[in-house]
Amino acid sequence: MSPSERRQHLDYDLIVDLVESGSSVLDLGCGDGELLHRLRAKAVHGLGVDIEEAMIVRCLARGITVFQGNLNEGLRDHASGSYDFVVLNQTLQVIERPVDLLAEMLRVGRQVIVSFPNFGYLGIRLALLLRGRMPVSRELPFQWHDTPNIHMCTRRDFLDYCRANRVQVTSIIDIKNGRRIRSTAANLRSTQVIFILRGDASTSRR
Repeated sequence: MSPSERRQHLDYDLIVDLVESGSSVLDLGCGDGELLHRLRAKAVHGLGVDIEEAMIVRCLARGITVFQGNLNEGLRDHASGSYDFVVLNQTLQVIERPVDLLAEMLRVGRQVIVSFPNFGYLGIRLALLLRGRMPVSRELPFQWHDTPNIHMCTRRDFLDYCRANRVQVTSIIDIKNGRRIRSTAANLRSTQVIFILRGDASTSRR
């Protein structure tokens, strides 16, 4: 198993643990449907969204309910509070207007799970400082000219966004090189992070 596959499997394992049995889940940027496939064991009612036709075909082959859609166009077809969980796994950094999408996710989901690579990781900082080049690593295996990452966000950036917009963070999971770590100096130590947020529908019920 490659390092990227190990990281992806850890993401799936952690997210599956977070989702309650019998929940409704909207998986944005669902890829081949692996996460929703795993969630079947928890009797989850899932819907996937992806833009790539090849991924749609693979989802359908697995019996995953999916539709083709562009996340940059928002979630206007989904009613407010219509899902228990909305998941955006390793996709935030490739969205053209991530703040707009996050607002839509918080509207649609009672809980929101967002995972992304942490560009504040010490290794990334040192690579740029010492080598003077955009870092290429097993976490970010792209050259500057072919990277899909258009909005590079750090753990601290995202936390600042949540505080500024009064988004309630219920939990943060910090990961380094495929292993969960304690959240001490996490903006320096974590290579990726998972935020669990309380959606607008849940907040309004309190």
